[in-house]
Amino acid sequence: MMDAIPPREGTASRPVHGQAALPGKGGLVRIGRAFWNTMGGFREGLATEAAIKQEVALGVLALPVSIFIADNLWVWAALMGSIALMLAAEFLNTAIERLCNHVHPERHEAIKVTKDLASAGVFCVIAITAMVWILAVVDRFFL
Repeated sequence: MMDAIPPREGTASRPVHGQAALPGKGGLVRIGRAFWNTMGGFREGLATEAAIKQEVALGVLALPVSIFIADNLWVWAALMGSIALMLAAEFLNTAIERLCNHVHPERHEAIKVTKDLASAGVFCVIAITAMVWILAVVDRFFL
């Protein structure tokens, strides 16, 4: 069994129980702030990222098409859930890329590998989304 990594200098060795994400602010205040932070992320992504704009447009087109493809609620949930998952992966990829660019703006091989790994994650989710949609179409119209 591997030994636990010791805590860094100046950090607590165990988590503080009962500590809120925003000290002194919990419940509805925290949820409200999280909601507005999320809306800010959506606005920023839609305003600045071509891939996010394209995937949102795909999602807008997919919504009415999904109604014709899905023959039950679970298939519809899988179709729309795959689109939402794809968008989530793209937002996370964008966040990773921006953080990497902020931490190390110059070209750096380790940063390139990090960005490539995040991009590979998006590709995997796109492949899952394509598989879900193709299987739903085949099941609905060809089987």
